[in-house]
Amino acid sequence: MVTSKVYVPDASVILKWVFDIPEEAGRDAALMLLDSWVAGECEFVLPSLWLYEVGNIVGRNVPEKAAEVMGLLIGYRFTEAPVTSAIANRTLEIMSKSRVTFYDAVYHAVALERRGMLVTADAAYIKRAGKLGHAVLLSEFG
Repeated sequence: MVTSKVYVPDASVILKWVFDIPEEAGRDAALMLLDSWVAGECEFVLPSLWLYEVGNIVGRNVPEKAAEVMGLLIGYRFTEAPVTSAIANRTLEIMSKSRVTFYDAVYHAVALERRGMLVTADAAYIKRAGKLGHAVLLSEFG
C-alpha cells in the first residue's frame, strides 16, 4: 500500500473503536478513521505501547470480553514503530517542553518521526503539546 497519509491514533482514539459510550463525543470520527485505514486510504503507525495501554483499559473495564476485543485489535496487525533511541529522545523532548507523560508523548514522537499526524481525543494533551505540530484533536479531524 502506497499512501501519503500516515496517522498515529492514540489509545483515546483506539478505545472509541471498542467502547460505545453515548455521552462521549468522537466515536463517529474515530470509526471513520478506522474505516479509512481498512479501505487502504491511509496508514497507521503505532508505538508498541498501544497494545499495553489499550489492553489495560479493556481488561479492567470489560474483563468478560477482553480476550475477544484484544484478539480483534491484534488481528488488525497495525504497523508498530519500535521505540528507538531517536523516538525515545524525541519523546523526552516533548515531555520536557510540554509537561506531558511519556505514555502520551510517545505517540506524538512517532508521528513526528514518521512525518505523520497524531490523532487524539485528549484535548488537554493538544493544549499542552499541539504547538509542536503533527497533532490534531479527533473532533477537528477530517
